[in-house]
Parts: sequence; structure tokens; C-alpha cells
Amino acid sequence: MHNDGTDTCPHHMDGELPAGGDHLGGSFGDAPTLESWYPQRLRVELLHRNGIDADPLGADFDYAAAFATIDLDELKREITTLLTTSVDWWPADYGNYGPQMVRMAWHAAGTYRIADGRGGAGTAMQRFAPIGSWWDNGNTDKSRRLLQPIKRKYGNALSWADLMVLTGNCSLELMGLPTYGFGGGRLDAWEPDDGTWWGPEVWDPHQAHQGDDMVSRDERWTGRNGDADYDLQSPLAASHQALIYVNPEGPYANGDPMGSARDIRITFTRMAMNDEETVALIAGGHAFGKSHGQVPASDIGPSPELAPIESMGLGWHNPVGTGNGQYTSTNGIEGSWTPNPTQWDNTYLENLFRYDFEQTKSPAGALQWTPTDPDAPKTPDAHVPGQMNPLMMMTSDIALKVDPAYREVCERFLADFDLFTLAFSKAWYKLTHRDMGPKHRYLGPEVTIADDLLWQDPLPENEGAPLDASDVAALQQATLATGQSVSDLVFTAFSAASTYRDSDKRGGANGGRLALAPQKDWAVNRRTVPVIAALRQVQADFARTSGKQVSLADLIVLGGCAAVEQAARAAGTETSVPFTPGRVDTTQELTDIEMFEWLRPVADGFRNFLSPRFAEFAPGVAPESVFLDKANLLTLTAPEWTVLTAGLRSLGANWDGSDTGVLTDRVGVLSTDWFVHLTDTDLDWTPDDESETTFTGRTKATGEARFTATRHDLLFGSNAQLRSIVDAYVGPDGQERFVSDFVRVWDKVMMLDRFDVKGHRRYGPMAA
Repeated sequence: MHNDGTDTCPHHMDGELPAGGDHLGGSFGDAPTLESWYPQRLRVELLHRNGIDADPLGADFDYAAAFATIDLDELKREITTLLTTSVDWWPADYGNYGPQMVRMAWHAAGTYRIADGRGGAGTAMQRFAPIGSWWDNGNTDKSRRLLQPIKRKYGNALSWADLMVLTGNCSLELMGLPTYGFGGGRLDAWEPDDGTWWGPEVWDPHQAHQGDDMVSRDERWTGRNGDADYDLQSPLAASHQALIYVNPEGPYANGDPMGSARDIRITFTRMAMNDEETVALIAGGHAFGKSHGQVPASDIGPSPELAPIESMGLGWHNPVGTGNGQYTSTNGIEGSWTPNPTQWDNTYLENLFRYDFEQTKSPAGALQWTPTDPDAPKTPDAHVPGQMNPLMMMTSDIALKVDPAYREVCERFLADFDLFTLAFSKAWYKLTHRDMGPKHRYLGPEVTIADDLLWQDPLPENEGAPLDASDVAALQQATLATGQSVSDLVFTAFSAASTYRDSDKRGGANGGRLALAPQKDWAVNRRTVPVIAALRQVQADFARTSGKQVSLADLIVLGGCAAVEQAARAAGTETSVPFTPGRVDTTQELTDIEMFEWLRPVADGFRNFLSPRFAEFAPGVAPESVFLDKANLLTLTAPEWTVLTAGLRSLGANWDGSDTGVLTDRVGVLSTDWFVHLTDTDLDWTPDDESETTFTGRTKATGEARFTATRHDLLFGSNAQLRSIVDAYVGPDGQERFVSDFVRVWDKVMMLDRFDVKGHRRYGPMAA
């Protein structure tokens, strides 16, 4: 060692760094990563995102109990005070933060899409990339930062997700709108969503602050706006990458109102809104605030995710003037829709229909519309005292005039302001609560303000006497005595429960909707029809002999549980499958057929189902990717996904009753045969045709066909992460572990929608 402290050991002589060399090339997580080298690899690890290890509050934190400690009236008063207390670093338009907070809450909720239930305000994903750095969310970072004192005061008793929506409600109430209610209970995510597919467009993030490179629609549409084949890729809802809804300047920023109306209808329909709700939301939202377009997008700094570290999470720095107030720029359009932008009234629709508008440009160069009548009302400047500005309309506003259906709704709202007020209140409530699931999940004293609504998938109250242990035992025997096979009983129970999706907490076995339209008519469910008929007879017999009622929903699940126990017993393993009664049967009238049709699968790897037209309407999408998607919606980990699939195959739960992928000669026995044969080195697998969707496994020595399988099956032998899990069950110690693990994940799936059960878990419904 030299006197200056440098090390003279030989292995340090080649450079200044401890391991040698003179420069550090990268560190943990730096690109290139696994995704850089193998972009088509199935990202199984996504199943483990946002788990308990990412949560600083831990598994024992009870948000419902913490939220109950809040005095909601006092909290709302504090929010309302904040809304009218302007600060110098981000001064409020018109001295009222209400309009910008409405926009924040709207954009948090507006990412929801009905096709897969993803998006929405439920986890406050607006705090993270990519959503938080979308061009359409410009300056929402300032809104959340303004709320930091409220969040600091209430701590973990108030999630960001609930605070953002509640602030939107308080803003509307402050400005005169009677809201329809508020339900708390949204649980914050703790890491970005790196799995949701937001569209195929690829943009250069280093150019994203300029706007145009980020707001792209080039690949998500088939045809051109107005063509007969004009179609938006599923499950997308937004018309453009990095936008919540549609381009306010019109499709392709071309100022075409009728084209804008087409995009609006497609987008809002994909977000579960009908024409009346769509008009109510647009007209109601544009009754408040203004749009900001004083500075061209090219002059605005990078988004929060790309901003320098000293920005502390704030992006879109505007170097012009003060950078805020009268110099603020968001989407580039400048102006307000009404003369009183902080008051709930009907002047938006009155102005829209009373005046003709001509196309103009904002100071930032964005296309917008101005009244042709010089005597049309003016709107006060948001920051310059005494200055009056022309009214502004966007192309997406003019669309409501030119589309006949939208115009008819507007005219009804113009004639009846009370009708408009109620329609907007209810549409806002739906917008901000659509992804929360059933009302059992709602918290707080304002939940009772709102009635049960069809979009909440309401269930009747359970009014019968609860089933006791002897009832359950008798019903188990009765279901097995129907003559329905183990395979059919398991298939039916799983078909009922597997409609659940954790994205918006819809679906599941509760309600017995498997026996109602549209689910009873789905091709994938045809095996369930005779089982349900047999279970209805059990239901009637039980009522006659016991004087008690059992729901069909409970019987469907109970039949599956009894069948699993019998299958384990056939494999030589005694087990008890948990069963929690209390499900109810809903009615056809309380089932929104159109909204439940969105839950119909086009591929379901668990039941080895693939639509015959899958390759036609999902070109370039691998069935195994949809399988991973389904596992995620069921909140499964990779081991749970693997075990559940193996068990369903062993029990013969294919949708069509075939033996494809059933890698056992003992169908209906809960054995480890599937794992063993999947990893059998004496088998060669070859595709059956050019589609490479089905395969045949042949014995190497003789070429004899031994099994058939699909991509859903071979996935677990080809993917390195999944195969490592399979290896845990192939040895002599695998059987007991397999039965135990299968029973656990079976119960998890059966209970996914049981929000009525006390102690229902936080992460996905079944995490601790």
C-alpha cells in the first residue's frame, strides 16, 4: 500500500477500478437487458409485479380500517379550502384549482377500457410512467403536487387513488354540481405497470416533449376514418398513443368534426359509455376551466419520466415567461368554453348551438374554433385582470353538433338542465368508479347516496338461512350422485369462476351468471349446460327436503370442490377442499348482456380453448401471450398458473372434452402425470400443420404418437421459468405438494369475487 492509499496488489494494477479497468460501463438494470436481446420472450415475471414485496405498508395493513378513521366531511372541507388557495409556483386559473383537478381525476379514470378492464383510477397509475408522462397528461403532475399537503396530513389512511377522485368530486361540488356519490377503497400501486398493452406505436422518448412524435395513431387503426373497414385494435380504447380519448383537433389533427365524432363514439364505447353518457361527460367537463396553448409544444421541456433529477418528478417545464399562469401550455389549444369557467351551468351547450364557429389557430399553432359572431360572449382571462378573450371550441366539441345522435342528446340537455345535471353526475360517478367492482368494495359514508346501477353488476342480498356443515356435506354427496363426471363438475365450476378479472373486479362465480345470457350461450361453455340442469334438480330437491335454499352459484362451486376431493382420493391423496357458502343468484334483468359479452374469451389456455378465427383477428399475437394475460387477470403467480393448468388437464377440463394436452392415461385423477410426460425426454414434439397451434408427441424409438398438445401446453416445457416450476413436481416428492398447491390455488380462484366475505385479502383478492 502506497502512502497515498492506493493499492499495490497485482490484480489492481490494470486500472483505477477495484476489479480493473478505468471506466464503469453500466450497472444493474441498465440496457441492454433480457428484453433487448429477446423481445419476443414471454414475460412470465410480469405476474409478480406490484406484489407485497413492493409495498412499504406490508401485508397486515388494513386500508378499510385506516380509511374509516377519516372524518370525510372534514377532509372535503380541507380539500375545498386548498382549491381556492392559489400558490405562486403554480397559480390557479381564475383563482380556482377546481377545473384542473377535475381534469386530473378524469384523466386518471379515463384510461379504463371495457375489453380487458385495465386502466382506470383504481391504483393511481397516473403517478407512474408511461401514463404519467403521456402528452395528454401534461401538467397533471402539478395537480398532484398541489395535493401533497393533504396526502401528508392523512398519510396511509388516504390513498393517492382515493384522494385524486375525491378531489375531483370536491371540485365539481365547489363549482355547483351536485355529485352522485363517492366510494373510497382504491388501493395504490407501488410500481409502474409494465405489462398493460397500450398500443403498437413506437415513439422516440427523447423527442416526446415535442408532442408530435408521441401522439401517434398510425398502427392501431385499420382503414381510414370514414371507411367501411375503419376499426380500432382490441383491447385498445384511446384513439391515439399517449392520449386518454381522442385528438381534440380531430383525427390526424385535420379539423374534421364528423371524423372526430366517429373517433369519439368508438373510443367512448370502448370505455363502456353510451351516447348519452358520452355527451354528458364532454359537455359537463367542458363547462369548467380552460385549455392552455400559449407556447408551442417544441418549446416545452421533457415529461416527468425524462426530466432531470433536480426536477424532483415534475416535468413539462415551460421556459417562456413565468412558465405558468398566463404562459401555461398543455395540449396546445388556448381558451375557455364558457364565460364563467368555474360555475356549473348550461352555457357550454348554449354557446355551442347558438353560434357558428370558424377554424382558427392557437398561439401554439393548434387548430381550434372561434365564434364567427363578434358579439358572441367573451370569457375573462384566467390571469390577466380585465382582459376578455373569445370563446373557444375544439373539433371534438363541434363533433357533438354535426353527429345526428349526439346532437339529439345535446338538444335534450339544452331543453332540460336538470336532466343534464343528473346525467353528468351519474356519468362522472360511473367514470370514476367503473373499475372498482361491486359496491362491497366501496368505503365511506357517501356510498349509500347512489343506488345500485346496472354497470356495477349488482347482486341481490342473501336472505336465506346460512348453510351449515351438514348441509354442505349433504349437498356434496348430492352433486356427486347426479352422475356428472369429475371432469364435467370441475369444468363447470372453473368456467363460472374464471370469468373474474382483477383489472376491474368483474366476473366470477357469485351471481350464477354462468346460467344466464350471454355466458350460457358461449361456445366455450357448452359443456356446462347439462351440469347446470343437473344442479338445478339438486337445488330443488334440497329446498323440498331441508326447507332451506341453496344458490345455484354455490352449488356450481361446491360441485367442483367435491370433484377435486374425489380426484385427489383417486390419486391416493386425502384432502379437504375449502368451500365458503354465501353466493347468491342474480337475475337476467340485473345482467348487462352487452357488458358481459366483453368477458367472452377468444382464447383460454386453462380450458385449452382457441377460437377458430383467432389467427384471423389476432395476427401476430401468440395464444400463449393471451394465456399469460388471463393468468394475470386471475392474479396468479407463475407457480399458481403452472399448478392450476396441470390440475385442469389431469382432470380433463378442456372446453370440448378432448384429450388434447391431457398428458395422462388416468383422466380425472389428480396426479403429477402431466408434469412427468411434459418433461419426458423420450418424446419428440412436432407441429401438426403450418399454423403450429397443435402438436403431436411421439416416442423417439418407435415414432408412435403418444399425446397431442397445444401451444398452451408446450409453453410450460419450453419457457425456462415455467419449466423450472414444472421440475418441482416431477420427482417422487411431487404428488403431495401438487395436491396441496392445486387445492390452494383452486380455492383462490373460486373466491376471487367474494368481496362480501370479511377479511377478503388485499392483493388481488387473495393476497395476504
